[in-house]
Amino acid sequence: MDEITATTVVRRFNRAYTQRIGALEDSFLGVGLPLGTARLLFEIGAEPATVQALRARLGLDSGYLSRLLRRLEDDGLVALEPDADDRRRRRVDLTGAGRGRWAELEERAGARARQLLEPLSERHRERLVAALAEADLLVRAATVTFEPVDPGSPPAREAVDRYFADIARRFDFDPAGEPEKDAVLLAPPRGVFLVAVSDGEPVAGGGVRTIDDGVGEVKRMWVHEAWRGAGLGSRLLRLLEDAARALGHHTARLDTNETLTEAIALYERFGYRPIARYGDNPFATHFFEKPLTAPA
Repeated sequence: MDEITATTVVRRFNRAYTQRIGALEDSFLGVGLPLGTARLLFEIGAEPATVQALRARLGLDSGYLSRLLRRLEDDGLVALEPDADDRRRRRVDLTGAGRGRWAELEERAGARARQLLEPLSERHRERLVAALAEADLLVRAATVTFEPVDPGSPPAREAVDRYFADIARRFDFDPAGEPEKDAVLLAPPRGVFLVAVSDGEPVAGGGVRTIDDGVGEVKRMWVHEAWRGAGLGSRLLRLLEDAARALGHHTARLDTNETLTEAIALYERFGYRPIARYGDNPFATHFFEKPLTAPA
C-alpha cells in the first residue's frame, strides 16, 4: 500500500470513529464535559495520581492539564492536595460528586460500545474486536518515543529488571552484579540507554556501550511482551545503531543466547553476521558484528 492510500485510510477512520463515539459533541456522552475533560476525569477515577504522573501518563502540556484540572476542580469533581510522599507535588483524587460523574461516564461509555457492536453478527464482532486490538497496539507503538535516560533511573532499571526476568525464563541466567555495571558502562560519555514509556510504564529499552576504539556493543534490548509484534524491537535497534554512530563507532557488536531465536532472527535481518566469541559473558552462545559505515 502506498503512503497516500495509507494516509487516506487512517484519516477516514479517524473522522468516522470520532463522530460515532461522540468526540465531536460539546458534552461527551451527555455527561456535561467535553472529551478532553471527560478523558481526564476517567483517568483520575481509574487510577488517582499526582499531577506530574497524570501529565506523563497522558502526554499533556502542563498548561493545558492545569486548565482541565481547574475546570474539574471548579465543578467540584476533583480535589488537589499535597502528596504525602512528596509535598512538593500535588495529588489528584475524585470527590464524592466526581465519583458519581465517573460512574455515569463509565456506564454511558459501555452503552455506546455495546451500541456499536449490537448490529454485528458474532463473527463480525470478533473481527472488529481483533482489528481494534491490533490497531490499538500499532497506534500506541507508532506514537511512543525513545528517550535517553540515566541507566540507573527508575524506568531504565525497571526495563532491565524485566529483561533479566524474561531471559531467566528462557535459560539459566544469574544477573548478579550486572545492574551495577550497566549503571557505569551504559552511561554517557561511553554509553547510551534508551527507554520508551507508555502510560507511565516502560514498554521497551536498551543500550549501547563502548567496548573498544570505534566499537560499540548493543546491550539489554527488551520489549514488553504485550507490545511485541508492533515493530518496537526494530525501531530500538535502529536507534541504538544511530547512538553508536554518534559515539564515534564504526562497528556494532552484540552477543546473545541460542534460546533467543527471535532476537537472533532480528539481528540477522539487520545485517549482523556471526563472529568469534569476544568478551567474557558466560551466558552468551552466539556473537555478531555489523559495520556501521559503508566500506570505502
